[in-house]
Amino acid sequence: MEVQGRDLLSILDVAEELPALLRRASELRALRAQGKLPRPLEGRALAMIFEKPSTRTRSSFELAMVELGGHAVYLSPKEMQLGRGETIADTARVLSRYYHGICYRAFRWQDEEELARWASVPVINALDDREHPCQIVADLQTLWDRWGGKFEGRRLAYIGDGNNVLRSLLLGSAVVGLDVVAAIPEGYRPDPLVVEQAREWAERKGSTVEIVDSPKAAAKDADAVYTDVWVSMGDEAQAAARKEAFRGYQINSILMGHAKEGAFAMHDLPAHRGEEITDEVMDGPDQAIWDQAENRLHAQKAILELLMGRTRPGTRRPR
Repeated sequence: MEVQGRDLLSILDVAEELPALLRRASELRALRAQGKLPRPLEGRALAMIFEKPSTRTRSSFELAMVELGGHAVYLSPKEMQLGRGETIADTARVLSRYYHGICYRAFRWQDEEELARWASVPVINALDDREHPCQIVADLQTLWDRWGGKFEGRRLAYIGDGNNVLRSLLLGSAVVGLDVVAAIPEGYRPDPLVVEQAREWAERKGSTVEIVDSPKAAAKDADAVYTDVWVSMGDEAQAAARKEAFRGYQINSILMGHAKEGAFAMHDLPAHRGEEITDEVMDGPDQAIWDQAENRLHAQKAILELLMGRTRPGTRRPR
């Protein structure tokens, strides 16, 4: 699965490899449980630029590199020359001479693309305002494990904001042939171009992508029900308006009652308990939230193996 000179900016960048990534992430989880830690990235290093706070993404990438035999270095823009006016292009050129890959959590998708344009080593999107692909690899791995590696005939409901997580979720679900229906209020729906892309993939894979108004309609007969915060990082100024708009879009025991028997709740975390999801659901037996969180580590390992297996600092790649 090693591919040199590849970036992961959108979940579609690994569309062809996605089933293999999920399978490998599941294998890595099983190996770790047995006390076995393959070290294919021995001697390799990852630069981690984080413009936004992080718990799971930063922790899972750092630990993934350690357990794969490599090393990760956390870089805060406030402590880099990037925060004092050095260009993203110059930063990319320099870091490419030191590291075998760069993981970037950015405020803006355009900055993510700019870094990837000038870096000569793989760039991994650790979240930006457009997508959160690494999260969705872990989410799909969670579903892969629970459903025995089969997505056909399964229905995933998403309730809430049409944000970066949903964009990657729509695309990733379509790529693996999983039916997905999202209940989102008007004014907060995802980019129509992303929805169109997801539907094109879904048509090829024999699945469906729906956007609806009603949370009950979305949850009906769903095998899993997913949500995210109503106020994402960068949206704090809209907090009051968003909370009002999403009133009624909460995952609670009543909404879960519309899903199939055996359905479970999902959340990418951090959660605002009592807003988009209740304590009763989060702490109850019918949820996969903590598996999702753990799988960030295993999914990150699979991603790093794929993208950093053969890269060398300072080398050029075709653009």
